[in-house]
Amino acid sequence: MTHSALIRPAWTPVTIALMIIGFMIFWPLGLAMLAYILWGDRLDAFKSEVSRATDRMGCAFGRHGRHGYHGFHARTGNVAFDDWRETELTRLEEERRKLDEMRAEFDEYLRELRRARDQEEFDAFMAARRRRNGNGDGPAAPRTVPDS
Repeated sequence: MTHSALIRPAWTPVTIALMIIGFMIFWPLGLAMLAYILWGDRLDAFKSEVSRATDRMGCAFGRHGRHGYHGFHARTGNVAFDDWRETELTRLEEERRKLDEMRAEFDEYLRELRRARDQEEFDAFMAARRRRNGNGDGPAAPRTVPDS
């Protein structure tokens, strides 16, 4: 005996009626039914892929703790390998620290360059302003209106 679902991702009278009713009640419902009719057959593959991905993630959290991935520091049982790995991780952490320091120095250098350029532009502006006002040594004197 074969069992056929009444609502399945196909153009059946029931699914068409549900789509029309969905559009009449609230248009996103009708749109969701249309999407189910068109792409519902792909839903099983999508669900199984999502399930596999969450299972892999759950296994990773189960092995390495709840608060993050700690696989780099887990012991393997081979003392020589574990010692070598710890030495390499320490070396890499030191290199990372040096790179962070170099980045901070470079950022400071760029800030100083910007400040110097801004100062140069400001000095050029002030010199042009003094020349424009006709007073070479300082800010322009306030203009007075002669008394009549």
